[in-house]
Amino acid sequence: MNYEKIAMSLKALAEPNRLKIVDLLSCGTKCACDLLEHFDFSQPALSHHMKVLEKAEIITVEKKGTWNYYTLSEDFAKEFQSMCMTLFSHNEDTCVCGTDKKCNCSN
Repeated sequence: MNYEKIAMSLKALAEPNRLKIVDLLSCGTKCACDLLEHFDFSQPALSHHMKVLEKAEIITVEKKGTWNYYTLSEDFAKEFQSMCMTLFSHNEDTCVCGTDKKCNCSN
């Protein structure tokens, strides 16, 4: 499991406005103007949030003319769900306790 990748994703998502942005993008691609309608902050503030999400590879950006269109990364969504399932599951197949010791995950 890539703990660095999970930590980077969680850090990017650990801000309420960015969580809301991800939730909005789960409905489909949106331009900055569409996203701004849901917030009480400026376009530069939105741009900052989007850069954090893009750097964490949570969203993708496509420029069309003067507008940026943002999409939730399908790869990220699948990978993040899988990482969380593995991280929070407690079974012998995914346990990191060690292979030479009997796992007590069933307790």
